[in-house]
Amino acid sequence: MAILDIVLEGNPLLRQKATRIRHVDASLRALADDMWETMLEAPGVGLAAPQVGVSRRLIVVHVPAGHDHDDDPEVNLRLVNPEIVRAHGREVGPEGCLSIPGWAGDVPRADAVTVKAVDLDNHPVRIKATGYTARVLQHEIDHLDGILFTDRVEDKSTLRLVTEEEFDDVAE
Repeated sequence: MAILDIVLEGNPLLRQKATRIRHVDASLRALADDMWETMLEAPGVGLAAPQVGVSRRLIVVHVPAGHDHDDDPEVNLRLVNPEIVRAHGREVGPEGCLSIPGWAGDVPRADAVTVKAVDLDNHPVRIKATGYTARVLQHEIDHLDGILFTDRVEDKSTLRLVTEEEFDDVAE
């Protein structure tokens, strides 16, 4: 496994719609493993393939146990061609991005989502998520469509520079 370079805002790849993946193979699994290591090293809780310079519809997500509630389980996902098929509720919360280091802003998101995808064994999966995990999934799927969190900020006055410690609390 390798730590990959994270593409920063301003790179046109972050504004392109990523290519759909036809079939999961060994090279895609290796990319997912490298993305996983890169996300954890950054540190972050999610990473999309365009953020490492690959225009493919692949995301990885790691939300630690107890993030929203003490009894919340750890969430570890590697998803191919993820798409939101249901969303409801609305909540505004802070977000940051590994491709826009040092910045955070308040972003409205659905409070609950259902995501349809394929896993790394080519099996279809459906994930129902709420709270922070739902936010992370929406953020990463946005990357696959060329959308950055700053595009979703409704009140631009909430965009702010944050310390490294604060960024770790909102980084996605």
